[in-house]
Amino acid sequence: MLRELLTPETIRLNVAARDWQEVTDIAGQLLLDTNAIEPHYIEAMKDTIRELGPYVVIAPGIALLHSRPANDVHRICMSLVTLNPPVAFGHKHNDPVVIAIALGGVDENSHIDALAQIADILSNDEKVKRIREAQSVEDILSLL
Repeated sequence: MLRELLTPETIRLNVAARDWQEVTDIAGQLLLDTNAIEPHYIEAMKDTIRELGPYVVIAPGIALLHSRPANDVHRICMSLVTLNPPVAFGHKHNDPVVIAIALGGVDENSHIDALAQIADILSNDEKVKRIREAQSVEDILSLL
């Protein structure tokens, strides 16, 4: 499933961003550009962080941007952005973020497989290192 979601159109490497809001805009724009979401979903992801705090920073250097499944999401979707320099999200232990993944789901369950697959990759220190150091989209695709 990840090979269908993470494509050359939904991956950007070594992106410079001022703050977590811009990171969310960039990751969300990749989903918008593939017609997977409506613009409001990007704002919903930012609202989630504003309301609940930086819990989206799920591990050292890794953020999983998302919001509640909504009509703003047309299909399960995912984007991946590496950040250079890293960006602080305000998490006490896991900042700064180097890898940001945006996830959109159409309901409560259909994106669970994709989430499990990306979690499997992100739980492997060697694969995370390879994502952080990737210099081409092909480097990322080879991990999938």
